[in-house]
Parts: sequence; C-alpha cells; structure tokens
Amino acid sequence: MSLGSTAGVEVWKSREEYVDAGVSGVKECRPQSDALLAACRKRRLDAVVVYRYDRFARSLRQLVNALEEFRSLGIEFISLHEGVDTSTPNGRLVFGIFASIAEFERELIRDRVRSGIAAARSKGKRLGRPRVTVDAARIARLRDSGASWRAVTQQLGLKRWNSEAGLLQSVQKPLRQRLCNSLIQRG
Repeated sequence: MSLGSTAGVEVWKSREEYVDAGVSGVKECRPQSDALLAACRKRRLDAVVVYRYDRFARSLRQLVNALEEFRSLGIEFISLHEGVDTSTPNGRLVFGIFASIAEFERELIRDRVRSGIAAARSKGKRLGRPRVTVDAARIARLRDSGASWRAVTQQLGLKRWNSEAGLLQSVQKPLRQRLCNSLIQRG
C-alpha cells in the first residue's frame, strides 16, 4: 500500500516523501531518514506520517527517541497501520506506553551488562584497555634533545596522550615521594 495514495491532498496541503530505497533498515543512519529529521529540526514539517512503525524505526529505542524529538519540536506523528496519532489523547497514551517499555528495556540491558562485567571480574578477566608500557626516561631524553611530541610518538609507536601521561607520571612519582618523606620527617 502506498503512503501517497493514503495521504490525500485534501488532508495535507503539501507533502514531502522520504524513502530509503535499498538501504538496510537495521542501520540507524539512513540518508532519507536523516533528511526527514533535518527537515523536522528546521520546522519545515507539521506532521510525520508513516505507514507502519516498523518501517520508520527498527528498534523501540529508536522509535521513542524520534517520537520524543518530534514532541519537543511540536511535530505530530501518525502511523496509519497502527492507527496512532500523537495529536490525540489515545496516541499520546500509546507513546507513553512505548516510552515506558523502552525505559524498561534500557534497565534490563544495563543490568545484563553489569552482571556480565561482574562475572568476568570474578573469573579474573582484566577489563578495559590494555596497559601501555612507557619508557619515561627515553621520552624525556628525546624531548630534551628537541624532538617534538609527534616525533617522539612516531619513534616510540605510542599515542601522544600515552607519552605525555607517562612522562608526567614519572615526574610526579618522585615529587610525591619527596613530599611524603618531608611530611613524615616533620611529624
């Protein structure tokens, strides 16, 4: 069923069609979907009419986020197949139910992630990025010889942040130790 044949000229004075042909619906970034959202943000549309929810958004989270954005922009959302129109009390009720389900889904995912992390830690797995060993003395020698941070990082195969942090830590440790020793001697 064509959306154009349903959305008659007598109901809507003008219309623009946004159709993502040949683009996977699994992707959140779809050219025509992005163009639709851009037109909404520019306030060029008063309503977004879709044939079915699942043709517009592929996940409940994506749908709720879009509907919330439409609501904040004052744009009505109408799904012809499901008979939902957010300009009506029934449509707003359905949107509220969807938002509650989406929040519940987010909480379930968060709990599963936390359980997974706890299980991994209990098995002795090390989480996060792998540690990078930094030769602070070599970095200091290269910097003292006039090498730029870019040259240092390229020569040592490190990222600039790792190089700077490694050098900073090597300088801070002795300072911390001296400070602690002086405090102990005073006390």
